[in-house]
Amino acid sequence: MIKIDSELCKGCDLCIESCPKHVYQKSSKENKKGVYLPFPENEEKCNKCHLCELMCPDQAITVEDEDDHGKDDNKDDHDENISDDK
Repeated sequence: MIKIDSELCKGCDLCIESCPKHVYQKSSKENKKGVYLPFPENEEKCNKCHLCELMCPDQAITVEDEDDHGKDDNKDDHDENISDDK
């Protein structure tokens, strides 16, 4: 699932330009800030490479992997392993 935070997005279109799968299109409707936001027109083509997240200067895009539900638990385990090595 792809989420675009309309409060953070400034409509720079870097996500549209950088996506190798052409997932995004520019909306034809302005938001309340007068910005034409991108939207995932072809979300089924997304291969979850997260390039759009990395390119977004406003961190307005979140691409969720299907197995994100247990992600935080794994991160905590990894962080604990790092602190044990010190």
